[in-house]
Amino acid sequence: MGDTHMQQRPIGRRVTPQRAQFRRLAQSADIGTVTRGQLAVLAQSLTCTGLINGTESHLLTALINTAPAESFDASGTPIVFKSNQQLAFEIGRSIGRVSRMLSRLFDVGLITMQDSGNYKRYPIRNGDGEITDGCGIDLRILIVRYVELDELVRQVRAEKKAADAARRRYRGALRNARYALSTATELSEQVLGHIASRIERVSELVPTTGKVSSGVLRRATGILECIVERLMQLPRRAAKVSRTKNMTCQNVENGMHIQIITPHPFEASSDESRSAGAEQLSRHKAGSASNWAFEEKLKRRRSEISQPRGFTQAMVALRDVIRAVPALKTYGLTPGNWADLARAVPLMCRFAGISEDARARAVEQMGEQQAAVAVAVTLEKYERQEVSSPGGYLRAMTDRAAAGELYLARSVFGLAARDSI
Repeated sequence: MGDTHMQQRPIGRRVTPQRAQFRRLAQSADIGTVTRGQLAVLAQSLTCTGLINGTESHLLTALINTAPAESFDASGTPIVFKSNQQLAFEIGRSIGRVSRMLSRLFDVGLITMQDSGNYKRYPIRNGDGEITDGCGIDLRILIVRYVELDELVRQVRAEKKAADAARRRYRGALRNARYALSTATELSEQVLGHIASRIERVSELVPTTGKVSSGVLRRATGILECIVERLMQLPRRAAKVSRTKNMTCQNVENGMHIQIITPHPFEASSDESRSAGAEQLSRHKAGSASNWAFEEKLKRRRSEISQPRGFTQAMVALRDVIRAVPALKTYGLTPGNWADLARAVPLMCRFAGISEDARARAVEQMGEQQAAVAVAVTLEKYERQEVSSPGGYLRAMTDRAAAGELYLARSVFGLAARDSI
């Protein structure tokens, strides 16, 4: 015959390290510092944080209101001894549902529970009849965590308020951009179509639901405001970079300015400026450039041309890339390090309309860091209406990198010098 020994029913609730920590924390509560009313208001507000749902908030509020108000005084002990059956009756849920919700509240640290051997809840009183301890639902953890939870509620509400304000501003910017597009008459049909596609692309990136961060909305608003400025043909905003500071470009000598200006920024550029072979547009020497500096520059160019294919050039500094690509700031993608720039590549590709295959080929051929610079340069030239097909431009750069004929530093320094004039 088999073993007829009956397995004993496990005593107590499942204990985890986190629950044990919550129990220890509850014992350090300074009772009398928080009233029952404050805790009831907090319990109803916690739903906005996502920590608990509405039904769990209802149960927690019922537990707080069950404890006598004097139990939250300095000499009290806020422990609830009601059974699950009674709690289920009061909130209109099943007993099993109440049991699961109590476990959930225990797991998130809003209550602690001490079970007796027979799962009954009862108080332990001293000689004067005062409750000193008991087996039940302990609310002291709420007193300990009140400041933390109240600050969390305030923070979530502030974020919601900021998101609502950003959403209203974004909708206004989108309306203004579409109105400015409909009233623009001095631009060609090709340019208007390009700008219209950009506006729709931005609107598609921002979901219509309310689940969008204020940061994304601010970025989209900045892009739309920039589009309105271009439609109104306002002058380009001056870059907030000093001409005499942070000039780490070794290819731009002192006193020499490289001018690369498209006379009609909204009109179609020449085929030469749109091709990937035109890494730099025609450069004009300033009158203040010395002959020695110009000769040194020609020597460097000859040495670069004489380099064998496959020669790996030194990567430019990140600050040079940021200075050369104002579009990063326009789209709210200004990186703090190379990793941030690499993480922003998929979003830059979406803004420029570069396919996933073109991006993957660039990363495979150049590596993540150089591919990120190439995509950033492509995005900037696309913003300046110098490239009509960003995907084809990036593919051409990838092919040149495979042949050892791609010099990203020239493009970066050329774009940086253009904004420094």
